[in-house]
Amino acid sequence: MANRSSDIIAALTKGLRVIEAFDAHHPRLSVSEAAARTGLDRATARRCLLTLLAEGYALHDGKYFTLTPRVLRLGMAALATLPLAQIVQPWLDQLSERVGQSASVAIRDETEIVYLARAAQRRVMSIGLMPGSRLPAHCTSLGRVLLAALPEPQARAIVERSDLAPRTALSLTDPEEIMARVAAAREEGHAIIDQEVEIGLCSIAVPLLDSRGRTVAALNLGMAATQDRAAAMVRRYLPEMRRVQAGLARVIG
Repeated sequence: MANRSSDIIAALTKGLRVIEAFDAHHPRLSVSEAAARTGLDRATARRCLLTLLAEGYALHDGKYFTLTPRVLRLGMAALATLPLAQIVQPWLDQLSERVGQSASVAIRDETEIVYLARAAQRRVMSIGLMPGSRLPAHCTSLGRVLLAALPEPQARAIVERSDLAPRTALSLTDPEEIMARVAAAREEGHAIIDQEVEIGLCSIAVPLLDSRGRTVAALNLGMAATQDRAAAMVRRYLPEMRRVQAGLARVIG
């Protein structure tokens, strides 16, 4: 179907050009840099960036703009092309095969986690998880690890604006109790969830760090609750997860 100029929304086209101006080599842009990379005039680039900021697709530190995980909502196809998802998938596949459990990597988007990659051994949840799936951050091992990477006041603010309605009878609903678990994850470097998301499901998670030691995502293993309790999970799975964590820290830019 041929495109006619009358059918094209110029403002949307310009906004997409600004989003595409961000990449691995240009993770943050000033208004002038965005204008130069897109060929737009400075005023137009500024309006596009401010629109992204207003809609939650960008952050601004006073000079530079950076994209937020909210851009993932623009389409599932974005997940398949994320460099991080491509990098972690073979590591997940091998880890899952070695330990015989399902492995996942996720990032945080506001009060939720978003799955980037997954290697499933068997289905232990009633809901199917795949790249793009979302769960609450406060009651998942992945989410608590990601919250632990934040300053305590920021993590607390996220928990307090989360929907803390219990998913199971074992779900924590008191913000103070949840923050205590987040603090433990910060101190211990891992988080364990015992049937808070779904009865019969346990999981253990560790942060994924880049070459500068910054948390960029989280890695977990999920398994049936009858198989391993907390102490056994740490003893049996954490060493393998630490090896993957260390290996990925060398290749994540």
